[in-house]
Amino acid sequence: MDYAAFIMEVVSAIVCAILVWFMIKPYRVTGENRYLGLPLGFAFLSMSYVLLASTFYFESFRFLGEVTWLQLFTQTYAYSFLAATYFFSNKPSKYSRLWWNLTYAMIALVAVISYLVIIEPLIFSLGLPSYDKANQYLLVFNIVCLAYISIHTLRSHALKPDPKTIWIPLSYLLIGFGQYSLLIWAIDSSLTAYFGAQFLRLIGLLVLLFVSYQTFYSAQELHKEGSNYEEDSP
Repeated sequence: MDYAAFIMEVVSAIVCAILVWFMIKPYRVTGENRYLGLPLGFAFLSMSYVLLASTFYFESFRFLGEVTWLQLFTQTYAYSFLAATYFFSNKPSKYSRLWWNLTYAMIALVAVISYLVIIEPLIFSLGLPSYDKANQYLLVFNIVCLAYISIHTLRSHALKPDPKTIWIPLSYLLIGFGQYSLLIWAIDSSLTAYFGAQFLRLIGLLVLLFVSYQTFYSAQELHKEGSNYEEDSP
């Protein structure tokens, strides 16, 4: 078992799970479906790291091939949810709600179909391209999603500069460079590219976690100050 890779995947899964806890709060407050994209995205991302970690731990597992395919698709769905969420975040609410629901339904439908294809033995053996080719194509798609998210968040920061928000595009850039390093590893099997990808991804996730914690903590402080002000008011 590759213990270093296993530990990196487990730590990444834990960080993503904590991010889900932070990012579900806007949905709980507003009930808006468009706020589901971020927690769903990071939930899928956490699941993909758990699946990948399981392939390192259970190297002789009977369904190892199916699990690696599940991990591959799950990670791509994660970045799809994240990109869709940022795309609709600045749209007028009455239009974005409809289109986000349609986009969410489409991604969910593709996810269900692809999982069925993987689980069904006959289709799995006949209906999929080689894993290496699919991995490379999906990595390119992931890079495009992360590039869009980085540009979108950087533009949002430029419109409303804040010392905290500048870290958001940086974190997605790091994760995107991690995907690019994985693409290099998929092409030429460079171990340097592989472990560089793990390091870049983990740093990017930790930066996002730091920003989420700071945002949550600041919101808590503002809420406390507002409560104290109301209590002190005549």
